[in-house]
Amino acid sequence: KDLLLLLNDVARLMRTYADGLAREHGTTRAQWAIVAWLGRRPGVTQNQLADLTDLAPMTVARLVDRLEEQGLVKRSVDPQDRRVWRLSLTPAAEPLLQSIKSYRLRLERAVTAGVDPTTLRTMLVGLARMKENLGRARARRSEETD
Repeated sequence: KDLLLLLNDVARLMRTYADGLAREHGTTRAQWAIVAWLGRRPGVTQNQLADLTDLAPMTVARLVDRLEEQGLVKRSVDPQDRRVWRLSLTPAAEPLLQSIKSYRLRLERAVTAGVDPTTLRTMLVGLARMKENLGRARARRSEETD
């Protein structure tokens, strides 16, 4: 089997599954990603959020606009730099955040069904290493083009 094709297939199927669950809640997977990251990292900037979600800064700005209109996200001026907006969830976002946590549990169960715990732990270590490797390679490539 081809590792890269298999990783791509698993990621694509997870995104498709997530899209369906997000639609059931009247939202999008991208909005869920924003809410989930803000639940883990309140106070990040829009640029930091763009890096975390791997979305373009303008896309994040539009998604945050929509979430702000729904009363789920608030922007606050950074006390050190008034040009920077810090983002956080409002109390109204808590039910959606709980739905996302529930969804993640359902997805994790679906993805790992039939995989023994030892294999799963080994996979987690391997995938974490692959992520580090790609992060370093990306940083090196970025430095070379600067």
